[in-house]
Amino acid sequence: MYIVQTRYGHWYTGITTNVEQRLATHQAGNGAKNLKGKGPLLLIHQHSVGNKSAASKLEYQVKKLSRAKKEAYVASFKTG
Repeated sequence: MYIVQTRYGHWYTGITTNVEQRLATHQAGNGAKNLKGKGPLLLIHQHSVGNKSAASKLEYQVKKLSRAKKEAYVASFKTG
């Protein structure tokens, strides 16, 4: 699972097996429609999750969080 920030400060959460490759795809304007034309993008967070099912569930949970709670979630990895 990964979180990127657009040039407008918005956060986008997604899943992939290769974060670097997916970020490059997003930077090129391909992939998620939500990110098209909103680069450059900054990788805010990446977290390895066991399998696709677990990653999808985590992505869903994180997407439902408020911005403040997402920031706290990301910060918990930096301090832990």
